Amino acid sequence: MDRKNKSWIAFLSTFPPRECGIASFTQDLSSVFDRLYAPGIESKIVAMNVDDVKKFNYPKKVIYQICQSKVQDYIDAADKLNNLSAVKLVCIQHEFGIFGDDWGSNLLAFLEVIKKPIAITFHTVLPKPGKKLDEIVNKLAAKAGVVMVFTKRSKDILVQDYGVEDNKIQIIPHGIHPTAFSDNIEAKAFLNLSGRTILTSFGLLNDGKGVEYVIESLPEVVKKFPDVLYLVIGATHPLVLEKEGEKYRNFLIKMIYDLKLADHVRFYGKYLELDELLEFLKATDIFLSSSLNPDQAVSGTLSYALGTGRAIISTAFAQARECVTAEVGILVDFKNPDEYSRALTKLLSNPALRKEMGKNAYFSTRNMTWPNVTLAYMNNFEKLASDLDVEEKSLPKIKLKHLVKFTDSFGMIQFAKMDEPDIVSGYTLDDNARALIFSSLYYDAYKAPSVLKLIGIYLNFVRFVSKPNGFFDNYINYDRTRNTERNIKEDMQDASARAFYSVAVTATTRSIPRKLQEQAKKIFLNGLANDVNFTHLRSGAFYIKGLCLWLAKWRDPRAETSLMRHCDMLVKAFEKYAKKDWQWFEPHLTYSNSVIPEALLSACSFAGGNKSVYCNVGKTSLDFLISQTLKGGIYHPIGQKGWFPMGGARAIYDQQPEDVSSMVQALRTMYQITGEKKYRKLMHRTFSWFLGDNILRQVVYDETTGGCYDGIGEKFVNLNQGAESTLSYLLARLMFIVDATKKQPV
Repeated sequence: MDRKNKSWIAFLSTFPPRECGIASFTQDLSSVFDRLYAPGIESKIVAMNVDDVKKFNYPKKVIYQICQSKVQDYIDAADKLNNLSAVKLVCIQHEFGIFGDDWGSNLLAFLEVIKKPIAITFHTVLPKPGKKLDEIVNKLAAKAGVVMVFTKRSKDILVQDYGVEDNKIQIIPHGIHPTAFSDNIEAKAFLNLSGRTILTSFGLLNDGKGVEYVIESLPEVVKKFPDVLYLVIGATHPLVLEKEGEKYRNFLIKMIYDLKLADHVRFYGKYLELDELLEFLKATDIFLSSSLNPDQAVSGTLSYALGTGRAIISTAFAQARECVTAEVGILVDFKNPDEYSRALTKLLSNPALRKEMGKNAYFSTRNMTWPNVTLAYMNNFEKLASDLDVEEKSLPKIKLKHLVKFTDSFGMIQFAKMDEPDIVSGYTLDDNARALIFSSLYYDAYKAPSVLKLIGIYLNFVRFVSKPNGFFDNYINYDRTRNTERNIKEDMQDASARAFYSVAVTATTRSIPRKLQEQAKKIFLNGLANDVNFTHLRSGAFYIKGLCLWLAKWRDPRAETSLMRHCDMLVKAFEKYAKKDWQWFEPHLTYSNSVIPEALLSACSFAGGNKSVYCNVGKTSLDFLISQTLKGGIYHPIGQKGWFPMGGARAIYDQQPEDVSSMVQALRTMYQITGEKKYRKLMHRTFSWFLGDNILRQVVYDETTGGCYDGIGEKFVNLNQGAESTLSYLLARLMFIVDATKKQPV
């Protein structure tokens, strides 16, 4: 095993194939951790076993095993980790039952020997502890650099009942799997459940689940709603199975037949794989969380149900009291079938309310997706182990799914309702020009035949909105007619300039078929023939980028003249407004700022005697912009709610993906020109805004759809995934591989 220059996080926990909620949690956390940070940092597992008899066929990432009852195993594991230089930190996923008898006190032997920084997650926090429990929890907390819990209630108990330091405790919610919000029609059909109203509970089965009280409530419910089907999903807990077999399940089955509910209750008595589990949740109308333990700190099953956007009925255990508000569901008393019956009747009688609760649940849990939870863990880990600093995160594979979904035979649809195209919003040249740029560069990198069709669609759109005078219209209605009022009322310079840049990309990209190149070339030549002139800075910058591509392939005096004219416009603006502490072209910073210095930098190769001027102004202004936006290792786009006036306060919120994409592209240009590696590092750091290195510490890219959320507000991410945001992400991501030759499946 080559451990040289490795950085590992070791998770001490149960782990699959052992069937255990903690094991599933750790598997999810560690797999996302590796996806975000490997190969720079990888996760490894020290797996907890019940005894030496039952061993599991663990994956390679399990580097050591501990029998929970053998104290020497804990000591040996600690020694092993101490001797592994690659291990930078140990994260303990704590549950009292997996570290031996007497409140899991065997774990203390491990903590006495381990010399690595320790982080601990308490999956259970019990109130009003006795002397022994209080002593053990305090010893665990004292050894840890950070203590993580799932809810505010758990933190309050640790502070008030155990006296643990408040500032040592961090609240990080239980993770959920990113899924697109959807109705349950398709999932029901897939599972042969169409025509039924589905109630669901899932998790390892034992007599603390309270399922019997749900079943007892159903006779009155099914009289009014005869299509109701209650699914009880999950195997019997392995430890329960060893001690008493299927006693509890058999008790429930007898109860079902006694109450004549055989057509209304169905068991799936196995440990479901993740994909199966999510499919059942998507088919669910109401999720029932019936725990009998009022002190239960967290329920992964409840978290998953909230995360898939399902209305909830739950007993009032600790986590539910925080998460199940009136907006997402109904709380009921423990062991009270009548309350279940009333709650079910209320939600089954009102499908609109049920749907609204599901949407509210989905929206309220986006901070709980596993990538966001992993980012929160890593933020704490970096504070404990300084050498865990990650300069470059792993870059997600490019997915065209969302792009294709938003593209019809006419063009790319402008806006989204969550991840669904809003056809009524129509089409814009801005978006289709961006799509043409991306698809042309993507095809050049990967030669994917299906992308040629997309290039043709976007190019036809650009041609459709072009005008004889060289300019373009921007807005097209959903019925594919021009929105004349908006096209006349609003300034078309940015859209027109971006269109010229897009056709220049297509015309000059060597691998694109000649027919498409000629079509793009004709549109660009129309602009040159009309000697189009842009007076806005960003518009001029986009046109300059197109002219530079054109001149790199064809010598054209008209293009040279236009290039100098537009570059000089930018330089004059810089000379007018630049001051010692404000090296910029305007008295404010607004949107897509970096395209302006990037244009001057791109023009350096074609500037003749003006080369030094263009290069100096481009570099000076880009470095100034970097100083204003890259702070504390995080990229801070200028917020659209107020922008950033010279001498005034900068707006923080309403950060947009387009600005981030623009900066990534500018930094790539700067790196190509100067060869200075710092700009490549800054390029990665800026792109990481999409991956959670932002002011909200939340992922903006949706790995399930391949789309990108529409921006960051003061408290929330805008969950709509419109064309501009998605294309901004895709263009930024493509900047890291546009010179690649390896093919990637579409």
